Amino acid sequence: MDKKIGFIGCGNMGRAMLGALMKSEQISPDSIMASVRTESSLHELKEKWPIRTTLNNLEVAQQSDIIIMAVNPAQYESVLKEIREVITFDQIIVSIAAGIKLEQMDVWIGKSSKIIKTMPNTPVLVQEGMTAICSNEHVLDTEMELMREYFQLFGEVEVMEEEQFDAFIALCGSSPAYIFMLIEAMADGAVKLGIPRKQAIKMAEQAILGSAKLAMDTGIHPAELKDMVCSPGGSTIAAVSALEERGFRSAVIQAMEVCARQSKKMNDEL
Repeated sequence: MDKKIGFIGCGNMGRAMLGALMKSEQISPDSIMASVRTESSLHELKEKWPIRTTLNNLEVAQQSDIIIMAVNPAQYESVLKEIREVITFDQIIVSIAAGIKLEQMDVWIGKSSKIIKTMPNTPVLVQEGMTAICSNEHVLDTEMELMREYFQLFGEVEVMEEEQFDAFIALCGSSPAYIFMLIEAMADGAVKLGIPRKQAIKMAEQAILGSAKLAMDTGIHPAELKDMVCSPGGSTIAAVSALEERGFRSAVIQAMEVCARQSKKMNDEL
């Protein structure tokens, strides 16, 4: 990758993305710049990575081919208005805040610009993320492919319509919370059955990780995989029956619908 990449802001998600980029060794540290708000954050970045750092957002905007907006969504308007005078049409501006619409960013910038909207979920912190990505009409196919390759450094990527992002948040953006609740509940059940807490959590985590990998690697439909575990009259089908009696699937579907509605509401308010 021969592009200069700039991060405006560098919180948890920004640092995860920056770390994956550095780990890939596909771009020289000299080609990466990040701006932060405090001297302490500046020092932390310098200690961790040999990249260029600054307290000035304009420096990043002026010296980068790709500008990654890694600030809080509430700061998008002020930051974009701050840097819009130095932004050129050749640059690509990348949003990692799903609640910010492409059209709204265009208004804040005030001129035609190449904007890519993404929504990475928190597993990007361990390079196992799932990211949705879309763009406005000014982004070329080659530029979109470049950004797709970049986000693949820390997980899987799907190109989607912007209107699908609320559903994506329900499916992938918020679902790590559902999975963590499942891990906790499984561990609680194991503790009740006599397994020590630390051991129970580790085994629950591995069971979920292994199950996901089995589904992904084999390509077998989840329903068929479930049936493979359920022997006639066995303990697994008894457990599945108990989950169904308590509305397991219905609860998950309803949770996703509520999540998507709340996401849309919040986005509309923004």
